[in-house]
Amino acid sequence: MSIKSDLWIRKMAEEKKMIEPFEPTQVRHGVSYGLSSYGYDFRLGSTFKIYQPQAGDIIDPKNFSALYFEEFTGDVCEIPPRSFVLGTSLEYFRIPRNILTICYGKSTYARCGIFLNVTPFEPEWEGFATLAIYNHQASPALVYAGEGIGQLLFLESDEMCATSYADKKGKYQSQTEITGAKI
Repeated sequence: MSIKSDLWIRKMAEEKKMIEPFEPTQVRHGVSYGLSSYGYDFRLGSTFKIYQPQAGDIIDPKNFSALYFEEFTGDVCEIPPRSFVLGTSLEYFRIPRNILTICYGKSTYARCGIFLNVTPFEPEWEGFATLAIYNHQASPALVYAGEGIGQLLFLESDEMCATSYADKKGKYQSQTEITGAKI
């Protein structure tokens, strides 16, 4: 496996529509986003689901109710203390069959106690990424739509995978909106 450079990412974004919309430079207005040396800093969309648990609720990933969330659309989302929101990427991704990406949170947010779940984007997965953003602090925290929220690193295999995310008809394939936990 090898990590892919900015030149490869730019070529794949322009020729194969791997990232749309694609920002070919690093934009440093607010929390930075765009193409970096060995990755792509993607942006947060403007739709959110804010987690609102009720006292005594037990969280079960096999039966996770949408009733736990308040829907919100806006440029700034407030995450309650020691809670999380689900958001979506502004960019739509189409991951090639021989590529695995790893999604990391931005250090600007991490230094404030705001963490993005680290997750892979599997070969041939496509869609808007549903993001779990956690506020580790005892105070409310803010995240900003249209600004950087995470970075993708692109790892290329020297051979094609036997079964891609598309082949196995993955449950989060081609998502166009925030998608909760599915079994």
